[in-house]
Amino acid sequence: MRKILLAPLCALVTVGVAACSPSGPDQADPELAPRGTTMTKVKPTKQDLTTKLGIAGKVEMNPTFGLVAPVAGQVRYFDVQTPNGTPTKPTRVATVWKDGAPNYVEAPAGSTFGGRLVDDKATVTAGMPIASARHVGYALVADIDGSQAYKISGALTDVTAQIKNGPGPFPCTVLGTIAALPQGTVPEKPPVTPDTKTQGTGAPQAPQPPKNDEQPQTPSASTGLRIVCTAPADVQMINGATASIEVTTGKSAQALVVPVEAVAGQQGKGKVDVLQPDGSRRTVDVVLGLTDGKVVEVKSGLTGDEELAVPGPNLPEPQQGGDQSKPTGP
Repeated sequence: MRKILLAPLCALVTVGVAACSPSGPDQADPELAPRGTTMTKVKPTKQDLTTKLGIAGKVEMNPTFGLVAPVAGQVRYFDVQTPNGTPTKPTRVATVWKDGAPNYVEAPAGSTFGGRLVDDKATVTAGMPIASARHVGYALVADIDGSQAYKISGALTDVTAQIKNGPGPFPCTVLGTIAALPQGTVPEKPPVTPDTKTQGTGAPQAPQPPKNDEQPQTPSASTGLRIVCTAPADVQMINGATASIEVTTGKSAQALVVPVEAVAGQQGKGKVDVLQPDGSRRTVDVVLGLTDGKVVEVKSGLTGDEELAVPGPNLPEPQQGGDQSKPTGP
């Protein structure tokens, strides 16, 4: 008898629960606001904005760095002699000729010639690595990837470093270029014979024996994208010690900024929703600048008096697949 009464009761409880529960595709999650709902509003502000990029590095001895062509033109190399000691003055390694004028390329003092990176008489572009050099002594080296390279390529004047559990922070002077370098080449000197060299009187000169104290030059090895910078002379360095290198990638004084949540888009172009007096939104195109991850600079498109909706506008999802056109057939 008890089993017969419990069965209808269980059925009634099941029906009641089902009737109270939302069902169907039209039911929204009560914890989420509808898409496009303005949660808050903000006004652009002005502030000094600085963007920085941190990179892991380490201390190395005698690292290789690249020397670039100062202008576009034809490169001609000098026959660089092996130094007897660490050069105290810049060493001229090549000339890039443009419109009949020479533009010299020099390895800085404290470094030696590492090798040629392109062929002699090659046509090169401005900023292209054409020679390598070796810094004599300690320096900080940090490997970077392609995405970081484009952020810091023009921002190598403000670099600081901190050696882990060691000295720092201190300014770090960047050497050469961050570009990856191919293997260098050092052409062998042709032997001096009576047929290739004569005295001023026209008489053939006897072959010169090689100097025993002259060491052969070893060409530089290839490198990846990286920063090479030197610390002040009073900073104690230990080969292999790990370090952090921070590059200031941009500065903007009193920039017009808005929260990143108010902006849709990146890479220089974006959109914001300006709130109208009636509460409606008007989507406006803006040109973006620096960002520190919290705010983003608006270089043009806003006056600074607008009220912006947060979150910003929703951009349409990109179409997937191939041709998205409508079919023309039956």
